[in-house]
Amino acid sequence: MEELNKYSKTITQDPTQPAAQAMLHAAGLSKEDFKKAQVGIASTGWDGNPCNMHLNALAAQLKGLVNKEDLIGLNFYTIGVSDGISMGTSGMRYSLVSREVIADSIETNAGAQFYDGIISIAGCDKNMPGVIMGMARLNRPSLMIYGGTIAPGKYKGETLDVVSAFEALGKKFAGTISDEDFQGVIENACPGAGACGGMYTANTMASAIETLGMSLPYSATNPAVSDDKKRELKEAASAIKNLLKEDIKPSDIMTFKAFENAIRMVIVLGGSTNAVMHLIAMAKTVGVKLSLDDFIRLSESTPMLADFRPSGKYVMEDLHKIGGVPGVMKLMAREGMLHGECMTVTGKSINENIKDLPDLNAGQDIIHPLDNPIKKTGHIRILFGNLASEGAVAKITGKEGERFEGPAKCFDTEQQSIDAMQQKKVKAGDVVVIRFIGPRGAPGMPEMLKPTAVLIGEGLGKDVALITDGRFSGGSHGFVVGHVTPEAQNGGNIALVKDGDIILIDAVKNTIDVLISDEELKTRRDKWTAPPLKVTSGVLYKYAKTVSSASEGCVTDEF
Repeated sequence: MEELNKYSKTITQDPTQPAAQAMLHAAGLSKEDFKKAQVGIASTGWDGNPCNMHLNALAAQLKGLVNKEDLIGLNFYTIGVSDGISMGTSGMRYSLVSREVIADSIETNAGAQFYDGIISIAGCDKNMPGVIMGMARLNRPSLMIYGGTIAPGKYKGETLDVVSAFEALGKKFAGTISDEDFQGVIENACPGAGACGGMYTANTMASAIETLGMSLPYSATNPAVSDDKKRELKEAASAIKNLLKEDIKPSDIMTFKAFENAIRMVIVLGGSTNAVMHLIAMAKTVGVKLSLDDFIRLSESTPMLADFRPSGKYVMEDLHKIGGVPGVMKLMAREGMLHGECMTVTGKSINENIKDLPDLNAGQDIIHPLDNPIKKTGHIRILFGNLASEGAVAKITGKEGERFEGPAKCFDTEQQSIDAMQQKKVKAGDVVVIRFIGPRGAPGMPEMLKPTAVLIGEGLGKDVALITDGRFSGGSHGFVVGHVTPEAQNGGNIALVKDGDIILIDAVKNTIDVLISDEELKTRRDKWTAPPLKVTSGVLYKYAKTVSSASEGCVTDEF
């Protein structure tokens, strides 16, 4: 018999572990079951979020399918944070922190219980990189199932998603939406289970991870509530059996070339800037050296082709209907933008996976041809300058323009900026600076979707730039620059900017500078002292004390 239980046999086959075996009997396993490989099924399911509320039911179905493969499926659960619900509040500080908690909990549970393989089911934004990092740390046969995208909302003939609700607030501030329609958007934006529908962070990371090879073909686009998602569960149970037989581990799949594939997919699809820090963090878990330089290099040679929300027209379900991520991969492979030899969780290479799968539907206009791209080079721009000596990340699709110069309007909290917008104190031409909200400063590096959505809703999306040492949601669009490093809390020059200072952002030269002299910066620095951390205990304090910079992936296990 093949030894598929190379880890679990530590407790099931060792006669000096009678207590462990007694407890497994109590959990329902028979003596015959002790010979079988154990597969931990990690769900990020919880009731209070549409992205995650269906995941525990998927995990329960998956357990039965894993057992039919003559394996032992054992479900366990980890946390989640709803970015959409916590956005614009102090709760958003926990969002990026949740990535580390998820990774830690999967590593802890599966490591302590000696699971031979792991399947993780993930829904909201940080779930995907979190589960990949946890599985990769253990480096046992593993795969991820994406919980799937939400169906688009509809109201008065308009296609909606969660960002529509944020932007409706800006319209309310501007007086361009009635109370009835404001409420109508809120009630109809999110029709049921599934992650936010546009090419926001959840769908970005699901697409990147499928391209990386750590989830099955079509996992990223199979809708949350669909027969396709149910079929994926059956395929996943079969796939984990094969991974165990072939002893294919995350480190065999998550190679440097595989990460290049994932970065190119993010660029082609116009994905979230969050992918930069998440992919860097994921690479570190398997010892792959990935840096901002790789994003710069690949952005120069990869076009943005997809017309997705937030700046475009379509949602993820639309991509599923025309061929999904595999259809995009076939296009990329033909154009020399993909390392097709890379291994995947099917036990086959990308080229083998996509060989007999259909191309993108003829006549579709979601994915543009290479001779008519939305942007000839990547929309993710890595900027450097005296405001970001260690880098910043911008999302520039070209629709916002590629250069912005204007006076700074500085805020040390997100709420201060929202209040100023509501009071009409932010004007066309301004560069809004939101600082002290980085990984250590917030702590937790919250996303600034609410301010960007309010600007869009007020009609200022093309006329106001926004820079921050925090992050942006994949739902943000406009002339926005985040991940400014060093952050203000660590003495980065963003802390020294004053109202009225002229800031120049150039997404062609990839620069971001405050136009004052080095001497003036030094004078201000000599007078500056770092504020105390905003927290003194708990998980946010531990995070602030251990987290690396955004440019290094915001990991917490490099001391």
